[in-house]
Amino acid sequence: MPANLTPDYFKAEQWYRSATTPEEKILALEQMLAVMPKHKGTDKLKADLRQKLSALKEGEEKRHKSGGVDIFHVQRSGAGQVVLLGMPNSGKSSIVGLLTDAKVHIADFPFATHAPVPGIMKFEDVPIELVDMPPITAEIVMPGQVGTYRNCDLIAIVIDLSADVDEQWKVCLDFLETRNLLPVKKTVCICTKSDIAAEGAIDKVKQLCDNRFEIIAVSVDSGEGMGELPVMLFKQLGIIRIYAKPPGKKPDMNEPFTIPAGSTVLDLARVIHRELAEKLKHARIWGTNVYEGQSVQRNHVLNDKDIVELHFS
Repeated sequence: MPANLTPDYFKAEQWYRSATTPEEKILALEQMLAVMPKHKGTDKLKADLRQKLSALKEGEEKRHKSGGVDIFHVQRSGAGQVVLLGMPNSGKSSIVGLLTDAKVHIADFPFATHAPVPGIMKFEDVPIELVDMPPITAEIVMPGQVGTYRNCDLIAIVIDLSADVDEQWKVCLDFLETRNLLPVKKTVCICTKSDIAAEGAIDKVKQLCDNRFEIIAVSVDSGEGMGELPVMLFKQLGIIRIYAKPPGKKPDMNEPFTIPAGSTVLDLARVIHRELAEKLKHARIWGTNVYEGQSVQRNHVLNDKDIVELHFS
């Protein structure tokens, strides 16, 4: 019986053949199995792929137990993790260096960054992790790099407006599409060097983007857009901040809880104290769409900057 494999399968297979690390091969094999048609014609192929996948996972488990270190694994920190993607000298390091305390290496020559460099950016009272990454080209992608992008919350394509916009867009989109990152990761576009942009460059990016991603133009040198960038990244992460108020006490306005937008009072309770969450009776709220101290039920949807007082049975 013919396998009748789909274009999505062949795309994942191409990713597997070009993968340079066991982790990337594992991700590609899992994608191949996920999109493979399910009928008798694919049974043998499915068994072969599962065998390869099992062997790779076993090898990775042994490597981790023996103390192997993955330099591309970035410990998550802050309310969300944003990883930058771009070609050499696109301005990634300059953005991270200006907005965070990270010790980035800013240079005029390509490949000055050899490994991920994380730093914490503040949007008002919310810490957000920005990660500078080694650049990519049509020919060069460092082994293990894809794992960092797959594990983050938001990918930020960085396009240098003073250079060849078409080439940069093609290289970055090819990287994301061939590794099946676009379907699973939210993506934005940061256009750098707006103060020395080539004529019509930002319009070209908007045309290439075709409303797929949010776009912002910035300049580290002139400061244009740098104040708006943290605002945009916070919104694109899809999170809200909530200030907890113990009954009879003042709310803690210094360290808010950050939870996904659309979360309910019960979701917040689970974040604060999972074991007590099911004993939640109701909550009092000071904030959006409520009167001061209004009593609400467990399924009440929260808004950014709400102050919440939880009451348990």
